[in-house]
Amino acid sequence: MLPYWMLAVEWAKTVLMSPDQQFAFTTTTFLLVLVIADSAFLVSYYQTSQKKELQKITEELKRSEEALFSANKKLALLSGITRHDIKNQLAALGGYIDLSHYSLNNPEKMEEIIEKEMNIARMINKEIDFTKDYEDMGASAPVWNNLHQMIRRASSGSSLGEVKISEHDTDVEIYADPLVEKVFFNLIDNTLRHGGDNVPKIDISVKAAEGGLKILYTDDGKGISSSFRNNLFARGYSRNTGLGLFLSKEILSITGISIQETGDSNSGVCFEIRVPPGGYRTLSKTV
Repeated sequence: MLPYWMLAVEWAKTVLMSPDQQFAFTTTTFLLVLVIADSAFLVSYYQTSQKKELQKITEELKRSEEALFSANKKLALLSGITRHDIKNQLAALGGYIDLSHYSLNNPEKMEEIIEKEMNIARMINKEIDFTKDYEDMGASAPVWNNLHQMIRRASSGSSLGEVKISEHDTDVEIYADPLVEKVFFNLIDNTLRHGGDNVPKIDISVKAAEGGLKILYTDDGKGISSSFRNNLFARGYSRNTGLGLFLSKEILSITGISIQETGDSNSGVCFEIRVPPGGYRTLSKTV
């Protein structure tokens, strides 16, 4: 816009004879040029800012849509698997009921059959409870979850006793299904159940990793044998119901987060949770 102002100055020298008039005209024109330039800059800045914000919202909506689609696929798959498992359990229960008719005069055999029937009933109940958690997965769009707050809530819901939890650099948020807090509850619960009688502490830390972020969960318990580690996240494989770690992996995978166990068999567990780029953000620390 400066060349146009220069032309206006030359025009003023030619047309306006009074120096005062020339000064007033060129000054007014210069101020007008500044106002126009400033307005153009503000409009351009606002448009760029709005474009970036719109792009950010669009990307987040796309991630949410992909996450919900993934969750719906998992729900459809699991509902079929669960129906199949419960039907198998009911078939086994029916077999023991039939067998009990032939053991009415054998108290020891009858007691053994009843115990097996009760175990089956407990497994069916756990399957039903699990389906409730699984149905909740994907019911809401993914959100930004404060890692430190999730750890605090998960630990407050566990009977830690003398076990201490330490955190390092957990002032981050991760983009995940709202059920992600259950992941940390399940990890803490597994430590308390299977880590041994003298687990002194649990450590949760955050580190930068190639292509994303790594959350490390470690304890000083008994560790996990290499043969058991291969199927650790398979449904129904673990020492309890086999559903907690399976559910944890499914919850994380909705937004592309992975989990694996990489610890030494004799020196406690080490669960690595890897968050992809765009799936985390660092919180500013207040002084």
